[in-house]
Amino acid sequence: MGLIHIELFATLDLVGQAPGGPDEDPVGFPFGGWQAPLLDPVAGAQVGKAYEGTDALLLGRRTYDIFAAFWPHQEGGQDGGIATLFNGVPKYVASRGRPDLSWAGSTLLGPDLAASVREIRDRHEHVKVVGSLHLVQTLLREKLFDRLDLWLHPIVLGVGKKVFDGGAVPTNLTLLAPPAAGPKGTVYLRYGLAEGTPATGDMSAPDRGAGG
Repeated sequence: MGLIHIELFATLDLVGQAPGGPDEDPVGFPFGGWQAPLLDPVAGAQVGKAYEGTDALLLGRRTYDIFAAFWPHQEGGQDGGIATLFNGVPKYVASRGRPDLSWAGSTLLGPDLAASVREIRDRHEHVKVVGSLHLVQTLLREKLFDRLDLWLHPIVLGVGKKVFDGGAVPTNLTLLAPPAAGPKGTVYLRYGLAEGTPATGDMSAPDRGAGG
């Protein structure tokens, strides 16, 4: 069985909407492209390394449309390595509509998303979910993921669609590697899904070292 990796770019207040450009999701959101001023070589290298070994993409409809319009034209350019990877692997699209699937290797998932994701997991080794907040919230709610890679950027927007809006259930995660930080303050956190649900305790209990 393969692994489902969720890759997310978020602000400190966990807004994940339209990081890449002002045209990604322009209706009612004034900060499209908020990630661009915070990119640096360290963060770029981390992103590139995170995609190593990817053998399939799982995308929501909006992210798919953006990628399909961009990546087929980037081979040989500055982002040629990622373009070659994305263009060459199978793309699975979660949508209730009928997207244009002209990007080579694209397949529309069936109405039972959970079953479709499990089939993809059985078929591939390393499936990447990029952006796609609505899809991500479903995967979080169903615990249909194995890894969560989160890039936290040192800004607060106060508006926008958040990573965990309406799509989270009590879940334990484990940190898989030490956090990595870039010179502009972006922090890369890599988590794995862990068993069980969050425990609670009493910070004033004697074994917590509370003074009296």
